[in-house]
Amino acid sequence: MSAARRLWNAAVYGLQLLTIALFAALVLDVLWGVVARYSPGIVPSDWTEELGIYLLAWVSLLGSALTYRDRGHLGLDYFITLFDPAAQRLTAVIIEVCVLVFAGFALCYGGYRLVSDTLASGQLTPVLQWKTGYLYMSVPISGIFFVAFAIEHLLERPEGPEPLESLPTT
Repeated sequence: MSAARRLWNAAVYGLQLLTIALFAALVLDVLWGVVARYSPGIVPSDWTEELGIYLLAWVSLLGSALTYRDRGHLGLDYFITLFDPAAQRLTAVIIEVCVLVFAGFALCYGGYRLVSDTLASGQLTPVLQWKTGYLYMSVPISGIFFVAFAIEHLLERPEGPEPLESLPTT
C-alpha cells in the first residue's frame, strides 16, 4: 500500500473517530438535558439544546460524507438496473461528476463563504457565546470529503448498482 493511500485511510479513519466522538457527545448532551429538565433539584441547563443542534448538524454532515463513501446513500437504483452494463457504468460516472460539482460548489465554496462571512460579522451563538463561523465549519469540511470521495469513486472502476436479483429480500 502506498504512503498516499495510508495517509488517506488515516484521514478517513480520523473522520470516522471524530463523527463517533461527536455523536457520543450529542447523546450525552441530550441525556443531560432530559435529566436536568425532569429531575427535581437539578437546575435545567440552557446550553444543552443549542449544543445539541450544532452537534446534530456536524454529525449529519460528516456522517453523510462517510455514508456516501461506502455507497450507503439513497439512489434510484431500480431504474439504472434496467440499463445495459455500459449505460450503467456511464450513469455511475455522470452521477459521481454531479456529486463532485455540487459538493465542490455548494459545500466547499458555499461553506467557505458561510464560514468567512459569519466570522467577519462576529456573530455569536445566543447561549454559548461561541463564534458561529466555527460551528459552520462542518459544511466545507464535509464538502472536502464529499469531493475526495467522489474522486475516489471515479478512480475506482465505475460500476453500476447491484442487480435487483442479488439484493436480499425479507
